[in-house]
Amino acid sequence: MENWKPKTKLVHAGVKRSQYNELSEAIFLTQGFAYDSAEQAEARFIKAGEDEYIYARYGNPTVRMFEERIAALEGAEDAFATASGMAAVSGALFSMLRAGDHVVSAKALFGSCLFVLEDILQRWGIEVTFVEGTDLDAWAAAMRPNTKVAFLEALSNPTLEVIDIAGVSKIAHAAGATVVVDNVFATPVFQRSLELGADVVIYSATKHIDGQGRCLGGVVLGTKEYIRKTFEPFNKHTGPAMSPFTAWVMLKGLETIVLRCEAQARTCEVLVDALSGHAKLDRLIYPFAPDHPQLALAKRQMTQGGTVITLVLKGGKDAAFRFINALDIITISNNLGDAKSIITHPSTTTHQRLTDEQRTALGISDGLVRISIGLEDADDLLAEISNALEKA
Repeated sequence: MENWKPKTKLVHAGVKRSQYNELSEAIFLTQGFAYDSAEQAEARFIKAGEDEYIYARYGNPTVRMFEERIAALEGAEDAFATASGMAAVSGALFSMLRAGDHVVSAKALFGSCLFVLEDILQRWGIEVTFVEGTDLDAWAAAMRPNTKVAFLEALSNPTLEVIDIAGVSKIAHAAGATVVVDNVFATPVFQRSLELGADVVIYSATKHIDGQGRCLGGVVLGTKEYIRKTFEPFNKHTGPAMSPFTAWVMLKGLETIVLRCEAQARTCEVLVDALSGHAKLDRLIYPFAPDHPQLALAKRQMTQGGTVITLVLKGGKDAAFRFINALDIITISNNLGDAKSIITHPSTTTHQRLTDEQRTALGISDGLVRISIGLEDADDLLAEISNALEKA
């Protein structure tokens, strides 16, 4: 399997067939598992074997298939699936940290990630220093002897800043810190953060992995030692386990993730080419756009520019709302990575709890909208966006 290409791994990796030799993966919809004897139960609680299970909160055959398949795609030694993307983020951080530790984080983050870092961790006596993610000197200056984690989004939400993962990893490792990367926007299709130096990679499987707006889920990937000795003990006792049904949905999503993400990225390229310099826009942001400030870095780290485009409209919130309300094909929602194109106004939704000063510092203006490009025809999307811009 190590020699298989990604598309092949995404169809065949991690399959566990029962005695019935079913073609599609089975859903083992069970909370617990039976033992043949008291001695067998005792032995399994002491040390469960490779294909032995105790309780669905600890592991399940369908969930394990999903973990093995995403690990094969990512090139990770192991993975652990969670109930949501934020369960993956919080579990990855909480399992490694204790009072007195220090975290260095990029300041451009999803709103819920900011809440975990700004509020929960600091409430527990863990100090967090926020830095400009694109400034390697700032990362180096923020490191301390007690720095345990460097945390970042590979592509920031929603301003699509690109962070030099290899550069941050070199700095963090020299300080003895673990590098945790939220790779959702870059996707496992376009970027392999572990190869760039990251130690732990996180996905909200709710996004591109499902890809069709059905289930919440998350996954954390890393070395077998980290997953089994650090992450698993914390997670199995705190409880944010992925359900077997969700894992089955995610397995089906992984079969087509390359086809979907590559098609979505191609549509993004069409839209970027056509809309760049539009009179109604202050700015169009896309990692592979010719004017992106980290274009060279984006192309060094990623194979394509991703599935999200950010537009900054002239005229602020009023123009943004007129633009959004003029759309028919593109749906107003706050998810991304879906087969349907989705538009979000971050300053009034996903990042609305931040102060005006915080949003300004992150580059989230009232005229900014985030568009997750789906699988619709590129010409239809271009016509709709162009028409809505005229009405903005």
